[in-house]
Amino acid sequence: MEAINASKLRSQFLYLLRTRRSAQGTWYIHEWSGEQGCLPVLILSMKESSHHRRPAVVFLHGNNKCKEWLRPLLEAYASRGYVAVAIDSRYHGDRASSMTTYREALVSSWRKGDTMPFVFDTVWDLIKLADYLTQREDIDPSKIGITGESLGGMHAWFAAAADTCYAVAVPIIGVQGFRWSIDHDKWQSRVDSIKDVFQEARVDLGKRVIDKEVVENVSCIYHRVWDRIAPGLASQFDSPYTIPIIAPRPLLILNGEKDPRCPLEGLEIPKSRARKAYEEAHCPDKFKLIAQPGIGHELTKFMVKEASDWFDRFLK
Repeated sequence: MEAINASKLRSQFLYLLRTRRSAQGTWYIHEWSGEQGCLPVLILSMKESSHHRRPAVVFLHGNNKCKEWLRPLLEAYASRGYVAVAIDSRYHGDRASSMTTYREALVSSWRKGDTMPFVFDTVWDLIKLADYLTQREDIDPSKIGITGESLGGMHAWFAAAADTCYAVAVPIIGVQGFRWSIDHDKWQSRVDSIKDVFQEARVDLGKRVIDKEVVENVSCIYHRVWDRIAPGLASQFDSPYTIPIIAPRPLLILNGEKDPRCPLEGLEIPKSRARKAYEEAHCPDKFKLIAQPGIGHELTKFMVKEASDWFDRFLK
């Protein structure tokens, strides 16, 4: 196994986020002028007579949802003493002008290569969010956690890899092996989750169907789409490399045993590398991967409870 230089990999990832972010981008964090430069933030916390800094948890929604969908979770965490935070990811919620905004952004990214709407642009937003949260007088800057489900789970994973301000991470049904899925013909379910952009790519590349033949190597639709809309997602920033660099911060990965979008077999390498990283940091108890038996791609009460217990253990 090749050695992973966490500092170098994190620097490469941050460089990508800075140079390829949209130049156009409740209340708002204003990052830059333009449609996506306004970051809508929902923050819930209990009013207290004493003024002291509290732990915070950032929650991230899934595909075609929004921050308001997370309100029940935010209310539950706020009632237990957390500052609970949610945002709209790129082209969702208040950042979408129609039901097709996200689809149109993905297709535009494939054709122009100037934005990264699938995962990485929102990770940039989360870095800016962390900057803000660490400056709030009601938040303990050393106790900020991050979690999310599905697309939000991917956002939580990469934000924790990119920014050490996130002290505890719990990605839910989001961590997967993108390269592994290509090599083992397990890419179909993930493609179906954002199929429009792959269909557009198929037409643009003159291919008749999206199948195993077009999925392999540089000429394939699958690999080329990822390289265009999220450079490095199936190579140097894939889970075998970016999961271990979260160490030594506490990391709980929650997946479904039968999740076709996040095949459990594809996590063997990142899991073994992460365990090694945490053992070398003398904190093996800070890493855990749970695959709920019999569950596919869904957020369950069990996962919500496990995430809650993990945050209570390491943030309180």
